[in-house]
Amino acid sequence: MNKTLLALAVLSALSLTACDRPATVVTVPTPVAVPGPAGPQGPSGGTGATGDAGATGATGNTGSTGYTGATGDTGATGKSGGGATVIVLPAASSAN
Repeated sequence: MNKTLLALAVLSALSLTACDRPATVVTVPTPVAVPGPAGPQGPSGGTGATGDAGATGATGNTGSTGYTGATGDTGATGKSGGGATVIVLPAASSAN
């Protein structure tokens, strides 16, 4: 009878182990936040502060040389001297 009782104990232990099912894990989905209707518009914000003055820019390049102007008209002929002789003296030199 001891052998029968021992065999019965081994069979019941094996049958219980075979029936052992792991616990089912139920994953609950995370609730997703759904936005509600928009609220009333808030008041306008105040005027912002004035920004700092910008830095002075670099000096520009020198411009190109201009074109030569048009030639002027020839002057009118002068009045004749009427026979008088004009003597032109050289300029006085300065003595250093």
